[in-house]
Amino acid sequence: MGKTCGNRDRTAARNAVSDEMREVFRGAADLILPYRCEICGDVSDTEDRFGNYAVLYKNLYSQDPELHICGKCLSSINVSEEDKRWFLCLSNPVGNDPCPGLALYMPFTYKGLVERAIPKIKFGGKIELARLFGCLLGSALSNEHISADLIVPVPLSPERLAERGFNQASEIAYPVAKLNNIPFADDVLVRIKETKRQSEIRDINKRAFNVSGAFGVSDNWDVTGMTVIVVDDVVTSGATLHEAAVALYNAGASKVLCAAFAGNRNVKNAEPF
Repeated sequence: MGKTCGNRDRTAARNAVSDEMREVFRGAADLILPYRCEICGDVSDTEDRFGNYAVLYKNLYSQDPELHICGKCLSSINVSEEDKRWFLCLSNPVGNDPCPGLALYMPFTYKGLVERAIPKIKFGGKIELARLFGCLLGSALSNEHISADLIVPVPLSPERLAERGFNQASEIAYPVAKLNNIPFADDVLVRIKETKRQSEIRDINKRAFNVSGAFGVSDNWDVTGMTVIVVDDVVTSGATLHEAAVALYNAGASKVLCAAFAGNRNVKNAEPF
């Protein structure tokens, strides 16, 4: 028995030494091969500044964040002034609009760093950036003190979801919902029509035609009388969010608000409902 215990003690000691050595080697590797910023590729120097975000992230996802971003990029993500965050959803309003005056909340501008970061999310698999942007959008929206019954993301087609591995709109919408104490549901809106990528279409009218009738509301949901916030990552013409709102109104929603992390609008032309 004594010999067995001794062997166990020696094994435990060796394991402890091994764990300690692994930590030493890991620290040395970080010095030799430092983390690179997810956006610009420079050395990331903000890991020790993410205290509050790390706590928030762990509360949301039950794990530590794996986001690496340099201080220069982090400081370049600036929220717009308060009176420049609300817009009409459609950049070019149309006659006989089934939901005229549809409001869009968009607190960041699609330029500079954000313009470089969004493609890394959509086409580079940088899900951590989407979650960071969701937290920033959720924090900005919470200052508006808007209540709603549901927050829903714009859905991807099954094919595009399989190709990308995640829906960036959903990853952004989830922390928005949690930070505003509004229920999140990613299965309310469904794609009922396959569309081309909006980013590949320059003409505004063709963009509207491309997504016309693209969305429906799942048979599993009754949104009658509900106030719904529908979330996307980026807005250009506003046609995609507008069609999502039309589907919700057709299904009986009482009010719909559109929200996006960023876009290329410059003129304030709408107020929140």
